[in-house]
Amino acid sequence: MNHLRFLTPQDMRILITLALCQLFFVGLAQDQQVKLLQNIKSRNVQTLDGLWQVIVDPLENGYYNHRYQPKDNGYFQNRKMESPSDLIEYDFDSDLELMVPGDWNTQDEKLYYYEGTVWYKRSFDFKKQKDMSTFVYFEAVNYEAKVYLNGTLVGEHTGGFTPFQFDITDLLQAEDNFLVVKVDNKRKREAVPTVNTDWWNYGGITRSVHLVNVPKTHIEDYSVRLSSDRKHIEGWVSLSVKRSGEKITISVPELKLNEVTVTDEQGRAQFKVSAKPKLWAPSDPKLYDVILSAGDETIKDEIGFRTIETRGTEILLNGEGVFLKGISIHEEAPFKTGRVTSAEECRILLNWAKDLGCNFVRLAHYPHSEDMVREAEKMGLMVWSEIPVYWTILYENPETYQNAEKQLTTMIQRDKNRAGVVLWSIANETPLSDARNSFLGRLATKARSLDDSRLLTAALDTHSGSFGERVIDEPMGEVVDVIGINNYCGWYYQDPEKCVDVTWRNTYDKPMIMSEFGGGALQGYHGNSNERWTEEYQEAVYKYNIEMLKKIDFLAGTSPWILMDFRSPRRHLKKIQKDFNRKGLISEQGQRKKAFYTLQEYYK
Repeated sequence: MNHLRFLTPQDMRILITLALCQLFFVGLAQDQQVKLLQNIKSRNVQTLDGLWQVIVDPLENGYYNHRYQPKDNGYFQNRKMESPSDLIEYDFDSDLELMVPGDWNTQDEKLYYYEGTVWYKRSFDFKKQKDMSTFVYFEAVNYEAKVYLNGTLVGEHTGGFTPFQFDITDLLQAEDNFLVVKVDNKRKREAVPTVNTDWWNYGGITRSVHLVNVPKTHIEDYSVRLSSDRKHIEGWVSLSVKRSGEKITISVPELKLNEVTVTDEQGRAQFKVSAKPKLWAPSDPKLYDVILSAGDETIKDEIGFRTIETRGTEILLNGEGVFLKGISIHEEAPFKTGRVTSAEECRILLNWAKDLGCNFVRLAHYPHSEDMVREAEKMGLMVWSEIPVYWTILYENPETYQNAEKQLTTMIQRDKNRAGVVLWSIANETPLSDARNSFLGRLATKARSLDDSRLLTAALDTHSGSFGERVIDEPMGEVVDVIGINNYCGWYYQDPEKCVDVTWRNTYDKPMIMSEFGGGALQGYHGNSNERWTEEYQEAVYKYNIEMLKKIDFLAGTSPWILMDFRSPRRHLKKIQKDFNRKGLISEQGQRKKAFYTLQEYYK
């Protein structure tokens, strides 16, 4: 190291910066390579759902000491008094309890507006099995999670709507295991989404938690789909070990398919076999049992086969033109509000969409639960799935981009076998800038590298033309396959009746989905059609917008905003909004507004 004495201070600073950058990107690459188990509910699973003990910690005293340095003996140690003189200023077992899955905002009125840290603890026994690995799998935690088992940090995760897992095999005990999760939902400027949104920042372990037991050598991931020529079923299976010569069997009993293949040196096996399956479609959402076997493990999935593509301004499902009759949905629970926590609640929302006459749902503005996606697929609803690149995130910040890309990657990885998902969305209502264009362009490239069998979209604004003529010339129109447009004629501009005369021009030979339109109404509040917040005003907004839509010859679908009223801290009008965005066609109590039937008639 003697040569360093000849370096100037500026040279040293440059070397240190380069070294830190290299460490950052190596760590990032390792993080990105972490695999996620596919289809966990078909495996050997022990649920950790139910009551968890919690400690609300707004000052993070359970993590930092009075010098704001991380503690070695924080709340994650779950310490207990061993003598009367012990000083331990917390006790999970005598503190609060919350249900998992669930959000803390609607479970305790004192936490209604709370954003910060809550510690969760769950104790359990576990019977170890020889030659098995065990993962703790979280379907979602909002927003940052630090996970400890028996006092040891097993991993961290950022992002409120995507699953993650950690291998805990070597830390498990036969009895008295304790899992502690530090959950922090504070909004941050550099986060995805950022500090400013129009939905409630529900904190907590908002989706289910599982212990997943798999053989040491197990099926880690797979893709099974219809080929673009609709004559073959093709895909791949990857194992948890990089080893060649491992036999893998893929069978579809109903089609009498039984394909045997072997892995390459990366532990991955590809297959392609001739087949003529019945194609998945909204009118007949056919799913086949697909059985995958490798070594001591056999797992089953239900998979549909279909193709989705564009031709000019048309969207083609299985080679035939289809109009996407849709509605936007937030993951807000019907009747009780708060975060959706069960497949039953998913089915209620999706059945309301079916009652509307929908064949399509836009799951906004983040990846919804796997239950929501699977239930939609079973019902014959095509799905738009989205990551929360929303409004004004930091497009010039490299860490923000990596966060967004990781959420995109996980969303695609989890749902790539769902025939119902036809659109990946990379953004919503993002402002024009070179940095934003580069950011979204990179996301589009990443999405296509992960999955070339679906269409790419984004919900965009119009930036050209007048109130009388809207021109679609958004730069991202060049990048996406289907252009989503959010347009609130009759609500944020123009009187409703003037929407009929608005014309549209598309500078791209691509299909357009009107991804948002609509207006607000308090259910049960009636008056003249020119009186804001009445059901009659909302009905007029829909009526005149529908007449406008009928004249757009490149329109391929719609997903008005929104199915049900949802909580939003932006909405302060006390007698009307009461912390709810009132653009729903159905109230949070399940009561249908007049505009529901207006849209239903259009979809007929």
